[in-house]
Amino acid sequence: MNPSPIHNADVLVLQHLNEDGPGYLGQWLGEQGLRWQVLCTEAGDAYPGSVQGLQGLAVLGGAWSANDDRPSLRQAEVLIREADALGIPVIGHCLGGQLMARAFGGRVETLAQPEIGWLPIRHNSSDAARAWLGEQTEATVYQWHHDSFVELPPGAELLASSPACAHQAFALRQHLAMQFHIEITPAKIADWLEHPGQAYPVQVLLHRDSVQDPAGMQAATARHQAGSERLARRIYETWRSRWR
Repeated sequence: MNPSPIHNADVLVLQHLNEDGPGYLGQWLGEQGLRWQVLCTEAGDAYPGSVQGLQGLAVLGGAWSANDDRPSLRQAEVLIREADALGIPVIGHCLGGQLMARAFGGRVETLAQPEIGWLPIRHNSSDAARAWLGEQTEATVYQWHHDSFVELPPGAELLASSPACAHQAFALRQHLAMQFHIEITPAKIADWLEHPGQAYPVQVLLHRDSVQDPAGMQAATARHQAGSERLARRIYETWRSRWR
């Protein structure tokens, strides 16, 4: 597959699977009047050979494991490292954050229990945590993952944790990696609940403290979506402030 060209874009968004699109990130980029392009592996796009000339790079999530033997995942890691060398800020969402951890020398493994639904995280009030996540130390964010970056890359700073997942976000130089889905929208949640995968009903029964059933998740969406979007704006604005 030949690399896809980047067409006059300030921001490139790497998407892995069709059902895990840019969501609120795309809405925010559009509201900012920024030139951005999304390339989706499952839709047949090949990631580019270089990110030269970009202002920012965003990497989305997906149901794959970061440790899967897939050429597109390894190419995403190559682009993350190149972006770092060029001073281009990278922001990673769930699988995207895990790929950032791997790219910079961290480790991704399966956790003892998954997190699925609207769940609390707490940040550690460091300067970096407050810059990225705001002054309020607790937030309820959307999660759908079983793997996580269990070992941070050298030099990375842990920003936030949750009861089931010790590493919810880390900062490294100009970059932010998140385990949670700050780009979530009600439409994405509805799509995922239509096809949640065979493991989900079992996970609901086995992990009631960290996996929400559909009714509970939908009720929580009504309570927490607005707060998630406020936090997303804070995160994306901080990411943009680091662009050259």
